Amino acid sequence: MAREEEPVEGGGEAAPHEEEHHPRQRRRGRGGRDRDRGRERERDERDEFVDKLVAINRVAKVVKGGKNFGFAALVVVGDQKGRVGYGKGKAREVPEAIRKATQEAKRSLVRIPLREGRTLHHDAHGRWGAGKVVLRAAPAGTGIIAGGPMRAVFETLGLKDVVAKSLGSSNPYNMVRATVRALQSQTSPRTIASKRGKRVADILARRVGGGEATAADAA
Repeated sequence: MAREEEPVEGGGEAAPHEEEHHPRQRRRGRGGRDRDRGRERERDERDEFVDKLVAINRVAKVVKGGKNFGFAALVVVGDQKGRVGYGKGKAREVPEAIRKATQEAKRSLVRIPLREGRTLHHDAHGRWGAGKVVLRAAPAGTGIIAGGPMRAVFETLGLKDVVAKSLGSSNPYNMVRATVRALQSQTSPRTIASKRGKRVADILARRVGGGEATAADAA
């Protein structure tokens, strides 16, 4: 028996039933927007940071049935504006190992104070295990005088004039860690002045060849 449509007041036709949207459809729409935002964020990070592959090694894990071979990658990441970090990753394939190392490097970023945005404020020594490094500030136009893993750290950090020497192990992991530790020992004149209760000009006047303090030196 067919169902009769109930008359609508005013003599008009019966209003059609509105389509109901399933909540899963709405969730799918929000998820699509979230994925778009995630892609945009990754694109911005790629534009902001510079990464360099320092070392890639083939590793093996001995198991009951034999050996499982994989790859270990060491990556240095920086924004060339005073931030740098390093990370390592292991995977069965080289691209996956590099991706893991890059993510770890971005999570371990540290900020280093630079003099005039191009060199160090003072000389520094760093040590990690058997790795020993010496870093020295340099005048404008010197360039990066360093080799191997240390050069990768300086280029991603944004240093333009520096002289560095490795005195210990040539292991890239130890060299990168020792270099970052030496960079973390950098202190700016502004920081020293605030700790000692002095003016920045008084701190810079004691520097060899000092003179009038500039804002770039104090940073």
